[in-house]
Amino acid sequence: MRDATPSGGSGAVPPEPPVPRDPPDPPDPPDPADPADPADPADPPDPVDPADPPDPVDPATAVVDDRGVVTGWSAGAERLLGYPSQEAVGSPVSRLVASDGGTGDGLAALRGTATTALFRHRDGRSVPVRVRAYPSVDGEGRAQRLLVVTSPESPEPPQPDGVTGDEAFAQCRLALMVYDSALRVVKASAGAVRELGLREERMRGRHVTEILPRHLCHQVADGMVRVLATGEPEEFRLRGRVRSDGPERVWSVTVSPLVTPAGQVRHVEVSALDVSEQYLARERLALLNDISARVGSTLDVMRTAQEMADVTVERLADFITIDLLDSLYRGVEPKPSGTGRVPLRRAAQQSVLRGAPEAVIEPGDVDDYPASAPPVRCLATGRSSLHTTGDAAIRNWELADPGRAGVVRRFGIHSVMVIPLRARGITLGVAVLVRHRRAEPFTHDDLLLAEEIAARTAVAVDNARRYTLERGTALALQRSLLPSRLSAQDAVEAAHRYLPARTRAGPGGDWFDVIPLSGARVALVAGDVVGHGLRASATMGRLRTAVRTLADVDLPADELLTHLDDLVTLLAAEEESTAEHEPDVEACTDLIATCLYVVYDPVSRRCTAASAGHPPPVVVGPDGPADFLDVPPGPPLGAGGLPFETAERVLPPGSLLALYTDGLVQDATHDLAGGLARLRRALGRAASRPLEELCDELLRTLLPAQPQDDVALLLARTRALDADRVATWDLPSDPARVADARAQVLARLEDWHLPDMAFTAELVVSELVTNAIRYGQPPVQLRLIRGTTLLCEVSDGSGTAPHLRRARTYDEGGRGLLLVAQLARRWGTRHQAGGKTIWAEIEIPGPDR
Repeated sequence: MRDATPSGGSGAVPPEPPVPRDPPDPPDPPDPADPADPADPADPPDPVDPADPPDPVDPATAVVDDRGVVTGWSAGAERLLGYPSQEAVGSPVSRLVASDGGTGDGLAALRGTATTALFRHRDGRSVPVRVRAYPSVDGEGRAQRLLVVTSPESPEPPQPDGVTGDEAFAQCRLALMVYDSALRVVKASAGAVRELGLREERMRGRHVTEILPRHLCHQVADGMVRVLATGEPEEFRLRGRVRSDGPERVWSVTVSPLVTPAGQVRHVEVSALDVSEQYLARERLALLNDISARVGSTLDVMRTAQEMADVTVERLADFITIDLLDSLYRGVEPKPSGTGRVPLRRAAQQSVLRGAPEAVIEPGDVDDYPASAPPVRCLATGRSSLHTTGDAAIRNWELADPGRAGVVRRFGIHSVMVIPLRARGITLGVAVLVRHRRAEPFTHDDLLLAEEIAARTAVAVDNARRYTLERGTALALQRSLLPSRLSAQDAVEAAHRYLPARTRAGPGGDWFDVIPLSGARVALVAGDVVGHGLRASATMGRLRTAVRTLADVDLPADELLTHLDDLVTLLAAEEESTAEHEPDVEACTDLIATCLYVVYDPVSRRCTAASAGHPPPVVVGPDGPADFLDVPPGPPLGAGGLPFETAERVLPPGSLLALYTDGLVQDATHDLAGGLARLRRALGRAASRPLEELCDELLRTLLPAQPQDDVALLLARTRALDADRVATWDLPSDPARVADARAQVLARLEDWHLPDMAFTAELVVSELVTNAIRYGQPPVQLRLIRGTTLLCEVSDGSGTAPHLRRARTYDEGGRGLLLVAQLARRWGTRHQAGGKTIWAEIEIPGPDR
C-alpha cells in the first residue's frame, strides 16, 4: 500500500493515531447573529499561556491537504501555537514550521513516526514539539495528512506489543514465497518451508527451477514473468508432487505483484493453497455426471459395459475389467452361485496402456473364476471389497490363477477394488479396478465412488439386457410371421430383404409376401403397421394371414383391400373394448396400416395393383427406364369409408417390380419425395443385375448405418408363359363332347412329353368338364397350362360354386370333385364377371418337370 502524500497517493485509510480521538472537523463559519459564538471577530481569543504544555486529553492536531494547506485546526493546536482556527485554516503549513529537524522537505517525509521539529508561535518565538503525520483522505477521496503535535517532554503513549510484518510472514502457515525480478527466492514462510521440505536459508537466492519439481516450476515461472511484466496478479491450478516423497496434490497458486512507492514491480509474491479435497470432490461429481450422461446410450449390454470402462479408466483406475454372468447373455435371469467355479463373460475392459496388455482374456471370452477369488465372493455376497496385493485374498487368487499372478508382478499392480454390478436386487456381474501407474492406493472414498458408478452402470446394463430379451422375442415373433422362403411359382423370379429398426422402440410391423394364385398368377404384397414392438408385430401377422386367406379365394385387388380395411377397423374396436375391461391393457385407438397388393398374370402379362396408403411400386422395363406404377392412392387400412381403385399395365417379360416400405425411402436426412427419387435412380442404373445383388446394393445405397424404421423390400422379375405352354379349347355345352375334350388333352400331353400324366389329367379334365356342362352355363372353356405343375382350368358362365359332398354307397354320382381333390395337389374356384373357373393343379413327375 502506498502512503498518502501531498504530491499524490492512494485513498487508503490511515492507521489509528496514538490518541483515541477523531481529528476535529474544520470550524464552521462564524455566525454574525450569535454574539456568543467564539468565532465572532468581536470576541478576542482567550489568553494562552505559552508555558502551558499541551493537554494530553485534547492534543494539538491539524489537517493538511495534498497542497500543503491547513484545512483543520484543533483547540489544542490553538493553545500550543496561539493561532486561532479562523486564522490557521487556509494558511500554508510551511508558515507554521520554523525547522523540520533536518529532513529537508518540510513535513512530507513524516510517515507516522515521531520526529522533533520547531514550530513558529504566533508571537514569533519557536516552540519545540514532537510531531507525527498520518496519511488520510477527505470525504471526496482526496489525499490529506493528520498532524499530531505533542511536547517533547510529554511521555510517548504506550505502544501495544505488536508483531512485525517480517515476523508475521515468517510464521505464516500458508505457503508464501517472495521472488525477485530474476525469479530468485527472497523470503519463504513457515508453510512454504514445511511443504517444500527445505529451510529458508537454503532456498534464499536460488532460482525457482531449483526449488520446484520440473513439471511444476515452468508454469509458476511463466506466471511470475507475466506478472512482473504486466503488474496484474494471476491465479492458476497446479497438480502434482512438490517433493518426491509427498502425496500428489492440487494447488491453487496466486502470483501477486509487490509494488514499490515509485509504482515499480520488482518482486512478486507466490502463494499456494492446497485445494486437493475440493478438487477431488468436483472431479468425483464430474465423473458421476459423465457416467450418467454417457453410459447406457445404446441399450446394448457389451457397449454399455464398455462405456463404463472408457469413462472410468485413468480418472479413477489404471485398468478395469467388467465381467457379467454368462447366463445373462442367454436371457436367463442371473442366479450366481456362492460355491464352485463361476463362468463370467468379459463384457468390457480398458487400460491407460495401449491395447490393455494387463488383460488375460478378450471381450466376449468366458473365464472360470475360482471359488476363492474376490470376484466370486463379491458375486455371492453382493458386497464390494478393497485390497492391496499383499492381502491374503489376493495372494490366494494368484495361487489359484498363475496367469493373473504373472500380470500382477509384471505391471506392478498394488491396489485392487472389486465392485458388484447390482440392479433390482440381482447381481449381474463384477467390475475389478486396479492401479499400477498411479502410486496412491485406492481409498475408502474411491470405493464409495466406484460403488456409485457400478450401481448406475448396473441399471443401464439391466435395461439393456431386458431390452435385448424383449427385442429378441419380438424379432423371433416377427420372423416367424414373415415368409421364411418364397413359394414356388412360374410368374416371377423374386428376392427379398427385411431389416428391423435399430432403435429402442423395437421392431415394427413391416411385412411382405409372395402368394401363388390360380391360373399361374402370383400376388406380391407389401405392408406396414404403424408403430413398433410386439403389438405391431402381432398385428402384422394377423394382417398377413388375412391377406393370404382373401387371396386364396381369388378376390380382386380392390375388394381384397376393402375386406382388409374392415378387419383392421374390427381389430381396433376389439383392442379398445379389451382395454375398457382390463385396466392393465393399454388401449390402441390409432391402429393404422398400409398395404400394396399387386397381381401379375404371366399368360396375359397383365399387372393389376391396388394401394391402401402405401408408396407405389417401381416398374423397370427390360431396357429401362424406371418409373412408378400410377396406382390410385387409397386411404390407409383402418381409416374406413372410402373405396379402393386398381391400376393395370401390361409388362414385357423381364420387367422388374419393386415393392417396399417407407423405411427404405424416408428418414431424418430426406423426405419421402427425395427418397423415392433416389430409389428410382438406383433401380434405373442396376435393373439388369441379379436380384440378390440388387437387394444388397439398394440397402447399402439408400439406408443409413442405423435405420430408424423397419425396412421390407421385395423385388420381382416377371416371366411370360409362351403360347406353346398354354392350350385353350372352347367346348360346346354337350355331354357327348367330353370324350373329345379328353382326346385333345391327351394329345397335348403327348406334345409336352408328359405321357405319364395322361391317366390323372384325363380323369380330372373329364370330371371338371362334365360338371361344367351338366351344372353350369355356356360358354364352357378348357385351358391347360404347363408350368412347374400342370394346371387344368374349366370355366363356365354360371356363378354357382361347386362343393364337395359325401356320396352314399349306392349313389351313382357325387364323387367327381372328391376324385379331383384326391388326384390334384390343390384345387379351387375363382369368380369373375362372366361366371366362374374351377381349377386343379396336378404335380408333374420329377424327371419331366
